[in-house]
Amino acid sequence: MERTAAQRAFANVLVDTLIANVTTSFLWFALTFWVYIETQSVLATGIIGGAYMLFIAFFAMIFGTIVDRHRKHTVMLLSSVISAAAFLVAGVLYVWQPESALLDLGGPWFWMFSLVILFGGVIEQLRNIALSTTVTLLVPEERRANANGLVGTVQGLAFLVTSVFSGLSIGFLGMGWTLGIAIVAMVLTFVHLLFIRIPEGAPQPDPNAPSALDFRGSVAAIRLAPGLFALIVFSTFNNLIGGVYMALMDPYGLTLFDAQMWGFALAFSSTGFIIGGALVAKFGLGAKPMRTLLLVVIAMGLLGSLFMLREWWPLYVLGMWVYMALVPPAEAAEQTVIQKVVRYDRQGRVFGVAAAMEAAAAPITAFLIAPIAEFLIIPYMDSSAGQRQWGWLLGEGDARGIALICLFAGLIMVVVGGLAFLTKSYRRLTDLYANAPEQDPQGDASHDADAGETTTDGDATDARASMDAGGSTDAGGFTGAGDLADAGGLAETGALVDPVSARGGRASAEDAVPPERDRGAD
Repeated sequence: MERTAAQRAFANVLVDTLIANVTTSFLWFALTFWVYIETQSVLATGIIGGAYMLFIAFFAMIFGTIVDRHRKHTVMLLSSVISAAAFLVAGVLYVWQPESALLDLGGPWFWMFSLVILFGGVIEQLRNIALSTTVTLLVPEERRANANGLVGTVQGLAFLVTSVFSGLSIGFLGMGWTLGIAIVAMVLTFVHLLFIRIPEGAPQPDPNAPSALDFRGSVAAIRLAPGLFALIVFSTFNNLIGGVYMALMDPYGLTLFDAQMWGFALAFSSTGFIIGGALVAKFGLGAKPMRTLLLVVIAMGLLGSLFMLREWWPLYVLGMWVYMALVPPAEAAEQTVIQKVVRYDRQGRVFGVAAAMEAAAAPITAFLIAPIAEFLIIPYMDSSAGQRQWGWLLGEGDARGIALICLFAGLIMVVVGGLAFLTKSYRRLTDLYANAPEQDPQGDASHDADAGETTTDGDATDARASMDAGGSTDAGGFTGAGDLADAGGLAETGALVDPVSARGGRASAEDAVPPERDRGAD
């Protein structure tokens, strides 16, 4: 593909996102390592992980509305500024209070210090939602699955760098220098963003979304895509299971390794994340991303039930490597489906709802599983009764209780993933993805504001083509001629800024407007 302004912007945004993801993950991982090493509390690490996801659940829908209302570049700048400010506040707290006070789980300073760091990391979700919509804006439809794979590769690179340097930083430099590094790196992301230009028009305000929390608009956008709500619920359930691994992965790893070596083990396993994302970037997801998603989820559940059957570090590290290689295809599949079936100017809110529901699931599991593991399962598996009952399957070791929990969590994921193939929602969403009209980001963004204005002759012709499709529900699940026009972005204006990414709408498969005519109208 020829180099264009849109492609250069996308590449620069990926690089900046890499730096930002490295920074926020670096500090979050470092906090988890530091707290567990100093307190040896599974409960504390579980609460930290759960609080992180709970923050995302609380803010994600607001973030989605912000993304839809503002330029994506502005949103990313805002994310960098707030994260840098939060990390600076945490640095002040670290200098002001002794480490003993910051590590006292019963005192207020531990919670204040941890929550400020987590808040700075959670703001990164605002950037990630913006990035998901930027893929729709800057990348042609036939390459979006590959672009989502690139996003996964960048996240994998961030995880690799974070895994190594978080352990090394805590092991050799301590929490104070770690905070200083994070503050400087986040400032660098802000400076880099100042030199990036994203070819985008100014989003038009949605008159039906007066508040910062546009739940009604989010639900309306989801309902227009039959089966999409089921996809979000399915991903939410997967995050319930994922909360088990989130709460227990670090304690299990730190049972097998010291902090520095655990960082290297995570770094090696995260190369699977990079490989998985690179494979999606190269080969895409196939014609049916939903089928790919379910197959990947079943494989993840099977793997998650097996890689702790013995307390043997090669088994654990190799299992994590394969597990992480499966994460990018699963995430890319969900993003690709949403980018295809949801109108561009509402994608931020839909991604926000998905992030909120999926993130809310993980804290529930983490908050439940951490105390259950620490006070019930782990003591039971350390007893002679637990060893006699499960020793034949799980062997011997210091963390057999964690292994037992992960075994059943993985098996549940396998069963649910298999049953999902039999649902009506799976079939409807697969059909909708195959028949949904092509997105026109710039046209969709300006449609609502210009619905009552006089259109050009070409636009009127496009609108009539949409009207001719009829008011009944089409194969893509959109109801009424107005929805067809909205979905395809057919009410164009002269406000297009990026002709490269403006793709032209379709009324239906039968009434498709030729690409040459689309470009001429644009």
